[in-house]
Amino acid sequence: MSCVNLSEVSTVLEQNGISPTQAKEICQDLIRELVPFDAEQAFLAANLRKSTRVLGLSLGDRACLALAKKRKLPVLTADRVWVKLSLGLDIHLAR
Repeated sequence: MSCVNLSEVSTVLEQNGISPTQAKEICQDLIRELVPFDAEQAFLAANLRKSTRVLGLSLGDRACLALAKKRKLPVLTADRVWVKLSLGLDIHLAR
């Protein structure tokens, strides 16, 4: 998982009443690998802006997609609109 997306997950946990310490523990228990958001991913995310803007994807969304493109891995999301993307990625819905 990109560190950008770790921040998003932690934010949502805290918004739902979980303390910052508990949010950190939950994330550390569940996330197998954290990947720093490097320059290559930053440029990939920027390049995705044009093709994802119509669906309203955020920087965090594009950071996730950029990491998947870089590592040639499938994407797991709860956001149904992502299945409309034509990026050559294998996108799976979590719910």
